[in-house]
Amino acid sequence: MTSVRPRRSVLYMPGANERALEKAKTLPADALILDLEDAVAPDAKAEARKRVCAAASSGAYGQREIAIRVNAADTEWHAEDLAAAAAAQPDAILVPKVSSAAAVRALESSLGSSRIALWAMVETPEAMLNATAIATASERLTVLVMGTNDLANELHAEYVPGRAPLLTGLSLCLLAARAAGKVILDGVYNDVKDLDGFETECLQGRQFGFDGKTLIHPSQLAPCNRIFAPSDAEVEKSRRIIDAFSQAQAEGRGVVTVDGRMIENLHIRNAERILALADAISAG
Repeated sequence: MTSVRPRRSVLYMPGANERALEKAKTLPADALILDLEDAVAPDAKAEARKRVCAAASSGAYGQREIAIRVNAADTEWHAEDLAAAAAAQPDAILVPKVSSAAAVRALESSLGSSRIALWAMVETPEAMLNATAIATASERLTVLVMGTNDLANELHAEYVPGRAPLLTGLSLCLLAARAAGKVILDGVYNDVKDLDGFETECLQGRQFGFDGKTLIHPSQLAPCNRIFAPSDAEVEKSRRIIDAFSQAQAEGRGVVTVDGRMIENLHIRNAERILALADAISAG
């Protein structure tokens, strides 16, 4: 069974806020994005860069996956952000506004021989149309992150329940991620006081096939972790599917049924995926 790394909940932490970075050490997030971009004012960028890189290299976050979000390639801070982040050796570097395969290759070249993974934010109409090219541009690129706020802004769309204006872009990026074998994370939910709306959007994201969701507040962690984790019923059924298939193979039977439904190879693969994720969550 293939091992996986859970990325149910991926929480943005403002790089300029030392207290928030400290608090993040105790939060039940699968991954943290230490942010140098939107959460940091221009006059605080340099100090935040030092603080975030020190935090990322501290080893104080346990098993949580650590990514540093740098400023976009067309900003004055990008080159220094990228160099400092690479030196800090986080698990990944997240780059906003990645809209082409050429941008991915340029980032890969800038990172050189470092083994740090590259995460790309896809948040423009151009990125939606180039999603497959972006996802397949580099083996180093492991995760696509939806930037739904920026996408809605550039589409001149309203951010409405159900996200109808964004569904085409979400679908294109999901197709690209799955075709390329990459992880893909859903965008943020902006109203931190509306937990019912948040849970509804988490469920939509899971039903679509996202691996997890990016978050902006610790109150969103518990429902996100619950929704993006396999349920007890899913785990139990997956085990029965694997057991039934194994028994049929041992007995030389070609037809396998569970709960009255025929089991095919695709059901086995899905059951293995669910059990691998459940095991990884338990191990964490």
